[in-house]
Parts: sequence; C-alpha cells; structure tokens
Amino acid sequence: MNADSAPPENRSTGLRDLPVLGQPARERSDAAQNRVRLLDAAATLVRDLGARNVTMEAVASAAQVGKGTLFRRFGDRAGLMLALVDHAEQEYQRRFLSGPPPLGPGAPAAERLTAFGTATIRLTLDHLDLFLAAEPSTERRHLVPALTVRLTHVMELLRQAGASGDIEMLAHALLNYLDTALLHHLHVQRGLSRARIEEGWRELAARAVPPAPARAHDERDV
Repeated sequence: MNADSAPPENRSTGLRDLPVLGQPARERSDAAQNRVRLLDAAATLVRDLGARNVTMEAVASAAQVGKGTLFRRFGDRAGLMLALVDHAEQEYQRRFLSGPPPLGPGAPAAERLTAFGTATIRLTLDHLDLFLAAEPSTERRHLVPALTVRLTHVMELLRQAGASGDIEMLAHALLNYLDTALLHHLHVQRGLSRARIEEGWRELAARAVPPAPARAHDERDV
C-alpha cells in the first residue's frame, strides 16, 4: 500500500504533508492586475454592504472593468465569494503553519490547539457574511481543501499533545464546533458573545488532550 492509498490514520501528518492552498497560477500582468482590482473591489463592497447584498454588476462597476471580465475570471457570484474566502484562508494558513506562537510553531501543542480554535472563531465571525455566502453544499463541505488543511493540522496537534483514541474522529468533532453555520447560529441567532464562544472552545480543547504533567518536586522550590 502506497502513501496515497493508506488510510488517514496510517499516514504521516507532518506539516510537509499539509495540502496548503497555493498561489494562483502564473498570469499575464494585466490579468493579475484585473484579479487584484476585482478582489479589492469585492472585499470593500462585502465590508460595506454585507456579502448577501453584493452583486456581480456592482463589483464590476467598482473595479471599473467589464462584467464579462468578472464572469470569465470567477465564473459566477459563488466563485467570486470563494476567491475572497480563499484569499483570507491563505493568510490564515500562513499564520498557523509558520507564524509566531502560540498559533504558529514554537508553543506546546495543547496551547497551539487552543489558539487555533480561538483564531478560527475570530476569523469566521469577522467575515461571517462572506463565509456564509461561500459555504459549499452539504455533500461537498468536508471536501474543501481549506477544511482538509485544518483537519490535518488539528490531527497533528492532537497527536503531539498526547490525545488518545481515534484521532481523526476527535479532530472532526473539534472542527464541528468551528463550523461556520454553527458559529452563525450561536453568535447571531442565539446572541452568544464572542467571549463565551471562545471560552467554550477552550474548555472543549482542554478536554480533548491530557493535562500537562505536574512538575516534579524540586528541593530548590522549597
């Protein structure tokens, strides 16, 4: 059995194996400039109006490009929303894969797990309209590359922190707490504060990993 056909629990999940979202394919300079202009215009409109109120016509007008250019570039409105999410997700991935601790490398795994959930909650709630607009269909939700990256990262942190049992199933359970639809329900529909939602994650993450061993008694501490 090769590495690609091995079940997830038998594969290495080191950072080198993470399917990190890549940069766009090499583009002509004018095409790249159009893409940036369109994404900047769309991001501004989403911030000012909310994602649900942003139309393709408004984005094309704000970016001062033809509507046909916008549709050729992103396909449709859902494709544009996904491109905006992808941009935010790439920056977020850089933070938790190679940024400063405790979110990035250099902190104990349990601390990184707590920081990961807290940062994910803040990212999602800061861009809630956008994430909801780009939410994939139910059958595709767990196949999105960004979620695969998050799953692999959480599995690795759980292993490093000494969690026991079926690590993949535990990682899925933890990530369900960070689901966009659930965070929307808790924060918008139920009115729970961000602080309470973040505290819920900290409690959940603490239950998922064994407590840090107590420091051995040292006569110098007496």
